[in-house]
Amino acid sequence: MPWKVVTTVRKSDKSYAVAVILSAIFGVLGIQHFYLGRIGLGLFDLGLSIVGVYYLINGQIWQAMIFLGADWIHTMIVTVQLFIGEFNDGNGDRVCYPGQKLKGFEE
Repeated sequence: MPWKVVTTVRKSDKSYAVAVILSAIFGVLGIQHFYLGRIGLGLFDLGLSIVGVYYLINGQIWQAMIFLGADWIHTMIVTVQLFIGEFNDGNGDRVCYPGQKLKGFEE
């Protein structure tokens, strides 16, 4: 008989509203990731923005569009995940929208 591992998802102590607002307004800078304790993703977003602006200042429009476009797409994905309650903070806890019910899941 195969073993089933049941893992429960815990609710994050981070504010859903703050996370969504930060993602919607300052998402391309990665501020929401720093707030949620996901420092690596925050540095990734910030790096994409800095490199994109660097290329833009130096007149390399296509390179700037690639970096800033990738940053924007990543921000939209994270924002949608936050909206639907499918994004975890740095501790692996779910950032829940108000009234979201958490269930265990099987691996």
